[in-house]
Amino acid sequence: MSKYKELLRVILAVSIIIVGVTHFIVPEQYVRIVPPQLPYPLELVYLSGFYEILGGIGLLVPPVSQAAAWGLIALFLAVYPANINMAVNLIKVDHIPNSPWVHVVRLPLQAVLIAWAWWYTKPSNRAQQASLIPKSLIPQELELE
Repeated sequence: MSKYKELLRVILAVSIIIVGVTHFIVPEQYVRIVPPQLPYPLELVYLSGFYEILGGIGLLVPPVSQAAAWGLIALFLAVYPANINMAVNLIKVDHIPNSPWVHVVRLPLQAVLIAWAWWYTKPSNRAQQASLIPKSLIPQELELE
């Protein structure tokens, strides 16, 4: 099971990093779905993109991976109003079909992302954990359980 957990950790990390990068490449796609009640939509898009990249990298750094997972959960909750706004107002975003049925399916997927990140809030087997940092370079006192 641990091997699959770590493969899925890498998939989540890489996916969230890619999505975070797109916040800087095509921010207008995300600005469209920011609820109009929130100020500074472009800045919020950049901020959320930054934290997605940071969280994705953090998942792959064992001493901070649990904290990164908690941060991603907070981020997924924070951006949920934008997903609701997109669904309720049928806001068109490139590469996502603009159908009420697609939105009905997309909204619960946020819960899947939250559950996926939650899995990494629990202590991992550090010897098997996917890491950007070679295990030999991580001081034992920095390894959090």
